[in-house]
Amino acid sequence: MEWTERWAETTARVEANLDRLYAKNREPQKRLFESMRYSLLAGGKRLRPFLVYEFCRVCGGSDTQADCAAMAVEMIHTYSLIHDDLPCMDNDDLRRGKPTNHKVFGEAAAVLAGDGLLTDAFFVLTQSELPAEAKAELVKTLSYRAGPYGMVGGQVLDMEAETRACTRSEVLAIQKRKTGALIRAACEMGVICAGGSSEQRSAAGAYADAVGLAFQIRDDVLDAEGDAAVLGKAVGVDENKNTFLKLYGPDYCKRKVRTLTRQAIAALTGFENADALANLASYLATRDR
Repeated sequence: MEWTERWAETTARVEANLDRLYAKNREPQKRLFESMRYSLLAGGKRLRPFLVYEFCRVCGGSDTQADCAAMAVEMIHTYSLIHDDLPCMDNDDLRRGKPTNHKVFGEAAAVLAGDGLLTDAFFVLTQSELPAEAKAELVKTLSYRAGPYGMVGGQVLDMEAETRACTRSEVLAIQKRKTGALIRAACEMGVICAGGSSEQRSAAGAYADAVGLAFQIRDDVLDAEGDAAVLGKAVGVDENKNTFLKLYGPDYCKRKVRTLTRQAIAALTGFENADALANLASYLATRDR
């Protein structure tokens, strides 16, 4: 199977699982579930679930073992996008080529949809058939990487940086948390699902750190050079923000992405049949969306 077919397979799998999650809900607060489903099923790369599934596979696990973790990490990612698009944050009108959640359901409903996805992600983790110790480690990993020490902390640093110029180390600190933390969570959670070793988890973390940084730098370049129609969102929104592109310019950024991609691939040497993860790293370095 080509690696892109594997990505499409895991995308279809996690989307089917997410679709079933709220499809037959009969609770009176159905408007909330409609808002949650609107963003949850709005498409996207499904990168983080793919990382969960692939690291589980290369550590000897099955897709069934990874299902709940793949759903949970995508639910967390979706909640972060809903909140990131709000007028009090980035104030975006489009996400994945569709009106953002608050444009369709209103600001209050969008906030609560994000809250609902965030909270329910951890309930989903508890529904896994993995051993109790593995489920506890999944909850610990995802909450740490998504919370104030990770993604949420990165959002705060990013907002605080809007009023001043940042150093390279400060921009790295933002990226490591805002974008990189959830990518690392996905990779680590795949290893946990399969019952992998501490060495495998460390290698997955090294891969994630390199891919996560390359992903963000490529995002910075696409914001300046990308096509809004292809990206499915506005471009130029980061023009006045502290980005790698603003610090170093496009040539350096493109070289850095290539270097990080080589580092990510090198981190996979201890895994068997990790070609899909290596190909993913190469693809992300040159993506146009």
